Amino acid sequence: MTVTEARNICRQFYKKTAPTEEDIFMFTEAMEYLITKTGDPNYMVDLGAMYYEQKRFDLALKYYEMAAESDNIYAISNLGYIWYYGRTGTRDYEKAFYYFDKAAKMGDMIAAYKVADMYKNGYFVEKDREKYKRTIEELYKKLKKKKYFRTNDPIPEIYTRLAAIRTEEGKTEEALALYDVARDCLAQRIKYNPFFGSLNIMKWMISDIYKLRAFNPEFMDLFDLYHVLKEPATAAFTCEGRSHAVEAVPEEDGIAIRFDDIWYRNVDDFFAKAKADGELLTSIYEELYDWEVNDGTDQNGQGKV
Repeated sequence: MTVTEARNICRQFYKKTAPTEEDIFMFTEAMEYLITKTGDPNYMVDLGAMYYEQKRFDLALKYYEMAAESDNIYAISNLGYIWYYGRTGTRDYEKAFYYFDKAAKMGDMIAAYKVADMYKNGYFVEKDREKYKRTIEELYKKLKKKKYFRTNDPIPEIYTRLAAIRTEEGKTEEALALYDVARDCLAQRIKYNPFFGSLNIMKWMISDIYKLRAFNPEFMDLFDLYHVLKEPATAAFTCEGRSHAVEAVPEEDGIAIRFDDIWYRNVDDFFAKAKADGELLTSIYEELYDWEVNDGTDQNGQGKV
């Protein structure tokens, strides 16, 4: 393998929405080679991120720590996440604050809102609700000034936090406007990378939206299934001229999901894995149409579509 060949393997990997085990193996081999040959901390971060998405957090920690030795801002911020959530088995809010605060001072907006969260929750630092709100307001203003956005810009994270603040202030319409922008941006991010953390944010956001707004199936898209499938219900849609059905089925330990003829453990498993014509639903969510929902709750006790 040469450096050029390894880089080509990595470029091809990033184009895949559903990489195979062989793709992942080749990617890790290429990354290991590039790290050894170049010592570039960006490769360490990329490999760490791949392991993080696979939930192999011990390996993610290894490569983030390697990159952090070169003061790589992304590695430093990501180490904050590992310790904040206890990804390797132990939460350490002191370490989390150290890394988030360091990355925030280097200009990382993601780390900055996590520092704000720590003041909100009183993790390692004293609770300071006003400092939390000021920080989120400041980050929102910085985002609003940007002329161009990338899919990984923290618009969903910051907008949803500000939306929650606006909800507390009784500013429902402003909150919903923020949620709508956050939802669109997050859907685009998930389209290209269905990272479990992004899917969790979408699930929580959908829940918050429908605490403020009545659900209307006429304006439904894929991510509304987080709301629909919380209880026994069925939904149907069309993709490429073919009809598909999804059903939430009650079981002893919760709700299982049946999509066409395939069963999923729960709604999270469904969103992570469900495909139509070989494509993840999350990657083709804009191509799903003719939605119908039956939640069985009309006023006459009959099924509602």
